[in-house]
Amino acid sequence: MSKVGVPKEIKDNEYRVALTVAGCTALTSEGHEVFIEQGAGLGSGISDEDYKKAGAKIVPDPGAVFEKADLILKVKEPQKSEVALLRKNQLLFTYLHLAAAPDLAVDLAKTGATCIAYETVQLPNGQLPLLIPMSEIAGRLSTQIGANYLERPMGGRGVLLGGVPGVEPGEVVVIGGGVVGTHAARIALGLGAKVTIFDLSLDRLRYLDDIFGGRVQTVYSIGHYLEERLPHADLVIGAVLIPGRQAPRIITREMVGNMKKGSVIIDVSVDQGGCIETIHPTTHSAPTYEVDGVVHYGVANIPGAVPWTSTRALTNATLGYCLKLARSGYKAVLDDPSLNHGVNIHEGKIVHAGVSDAVDSKKSQKLVTA
Repeated sequence: MSKVGVPKEIKDNEYRVALTVAGCTALTSEGHEVFIEQGAGLGSGISDEDYKKAGAKIVPDPGAVFEKADLILKVKEPQKSEVALLRKNQLLFTYLHLAAAPDLAVDLAKTGATCIAYETVQLPNGQLPLLIPMSEIAGRLSTQIGANYLERPMGGRGVLLGGVPGVEPGEVVVIGGGVVGTHAARIALGLGAKVTIFDLSLDRLRYLDDIFGGRVQTVYSIGHYLEERLPHADLVIGAVLIPGRQAPRIITREMVGNMKKGSVIIDVSVDQGGCIETIHPTTHSAPTYEVDGVVHYGVANIPGAVPWTSTRALTNATLGYCLKLARSGYKAVLDDPSLNHGVNIHEGKIVHAGVSDAVDSKKSQKLVTA
């Protein structure tokens, strides 16, 4: 039986927690010990007393969690103070996005812990089951957030996405027709906006055309046609993903400069480096900045804004894998090919190709600048 630890998230305005009461009950009912940091669930509407009733032990600080547990469950990548608490042979299961944070990858490798990333756990059909629920939420929120920042008091153009009778609706451009892009388009259509989705998969575009009944414009290619469309867009949503790797830069600084003043960019792929040249990570406490008069939103943990929903959606997806890791430790990784894809770091080595490439690229850049 394992000792499972759940620390309180300390990233800026991150209110999610890695385990619900139901998840805690599932673990303790199998005889595993669960140690939860005091107050870890409060942001998601879960009290310490709720966890106690589910059989968990409440500990006062993160140090106690990391000291007692063999398996650490988190939501976001470890912050510097948490990296220092990790130890050899410990298992860490969380979102990591290390391709966009090569220095963190190197630091995690030095701890000797095995680090398994939610976002690179991959099914045989290519689906990313632990990324999907947060992508659904981030996609839906991106349109909601964009609509908010288009309001004049928020720095936007003063456009109502849905328009009104006699006044044309706002125009939304979605780059990437995956889970994030699909859900962003769904909400934009619901608001009454004009929506265009760009993607490089004709099969995906056919699927989107079908499910949306032709109500969105689908465009194959992201080069010339995107450059033509951007000056007309009120809201641009970046939703590009290459599993485990840095997102490609699709929109250049020059293209941003040709957009309308007061238009809004939401780059959901910022946690993988971003698909827009002018984007950089921001926080919920300081979410936006302007470049050439265009509002940029680069929060890397968008679902953290709705922790009651996202915590429950996350545990729904992760719990089966958590139970496997609690039962079998690292052997679970060897027995489950999907979970094996999630391993980014093991025995002091960076073992995920996408992360390794990002670290090598960073080293090369340092050599060039030196």
